Amino acid sequence: MYTEIVPDCKSATLSAIIRGRADIESAIYSDRWRGYDGLVDLGYEKHFRVNHGENEFSKGDGNHINGIENFWGFAKHRLSKFKGIKKDKFILFLKESEFRFNHRKDNIYLILLKSFRENPL
Repeated sequence: MYTEIVPDCKSATLSAIIRGRADIESAIYSDRWRGYDGLVDLGYEKHFRVNHGENEFSKGDGNHINGIENFWGFAKHRLSKFKGIKKDKFILFLKESEFRFNHRKDNIYLILLKSFRENPL
C-alpha cells in the first residue's frame, strides 16, 4: 500500500504517481472512476476495471479492489481514537497507518529496532 496526499485528482496527477510506483507489467485493478483513464495509454496494458454501479466487486477471477477499502477501514479505525488530527499533522498519521498496514503481520518492534540501529538518531 502506498499513500500520498495529492493536490488534485486529475488523471495526469494520478498517472504520474502510478507511473512512479507501479511496474509497467503490474496488473492494476481499479473502479471506473475517470481519474484512472489513460493508464493503458501509458503502457499499463493490464488495467482492469470493476463496475461498482452494477454491483460488481470482483471480476470473478479472485481479483478485486478491496485492498484499498481494507486499508481505509484499517486507517479510520486507528485514527478515530485521536478524535481529530490537525491538518498539518495528518500526513504523519497517514504514513504511520500505511507503515502499520504494510507490516500488520510482522513484528513492528523488530523492524523499528533494526531501522534505528542502522540509522541512529
